[in-house]
Amino acid sequence: MIISASQVKELRDATGAGMMDCKAALTENAGDMEAAVDWLRKKGLSKAAKKSGRTAAEGLIGVASSGTTAALVEVNSETDFVGRNDQFQALVRQVAELAVAAGGDVDKLGATKVPGTEKTVTERITDAVATIGENMRLRRTAAITVSDGVVGTYIHSAVADGLGKIGVIVGLESTGDKTVLAMLGKQVAMQIAAATPIAVRPEEVDSSILDRERDIFADQARQSGKAEAVIEKMIEGRIRKFYEEVTLLKQAFVVIPDMTVEAALKKAEKEVGAPVAITSFVRYVIGEGIEKETSDFAAEVAAAAGQS
Repeated sequence: MIISASQVKELRDATGAGMMDCKAALTENAGDMEAAVDWLRKKGLSKAAKKSGRTAAEGLIGVASSGTTAALVEVNSETDFVGRNDQFQALVRQVAELAVAAGGDVDKLGATKVPGTEKTVTERITDAVATIGENMRLRRTAAITVSDGVVGTYIHSAVADGLGKIGVIVGLESTGDKTVLAMLGKQVAMQIAAATPIAVRPEEVDSSILDRERDIFADQARQSGKAEAVIEKMIEGRIRKFYEEVTLLKQAFVVIPDMTVEAALKKAEKEVGAPVAITSFVRYVIGEGIEKETSDFAAEVAAAAGQS
């Protein structure tokens, strides 16, 4: 049976598979378009399974908002190149939009049906593995909701609207002007992206982190040979400095460097028209914490030569 170029194009547009694969699928199924799609899916799923063992540490962070909720997602791929792929970007954007209702539950998000299809988010990503040709996975998601206020968002190193390499969401509770509050929320989100705080307030710093820092400061102070009373004051001074570095409210504000974030919020309350409180934040960096595979090219060549 002769398969026309228009049939191949139609199947390729519908599935995103390669031209030769589309032609083979149509040939194997006597030109039946639906059967050809199924044939490609089966072949694609087989390919996806083979790719699933490869490290996916690149990809994109996506952010989306709806009302008083905003969500972040991290969808990984094997190479940075895929992050510039329009199909992958559309996928991550859609996953981020669906994440708003998932409330930060990655399993719930993975099981969410993609509108207009019978596929779940996880199945949609599996299909994309076959068509794009790299291992991908939905790694994590987070969401913040405020009762009255805004959730500020920011994407750093953006490749498209709402998509990039670093993503931040931060909750600001306030009964004041929401337009002004939204502008403030973006500035605070930019602060978090740049200054990498670990908590909003000093009292929220994990006790194990604080204990470790205190032990280090104590050892350093005792090397000075000063009296214990002096050493204790030195330690407390270092702890205060530590809080200024790692807690959001105590950090110098990137927009107004001679003010802390806490002071800047107080100043902004006049324009907002009401008190402003930061509830929480989440900061995602693509691939953070993933151990990337490294290879010794010379060793690979030697191993291949030994097998020949």
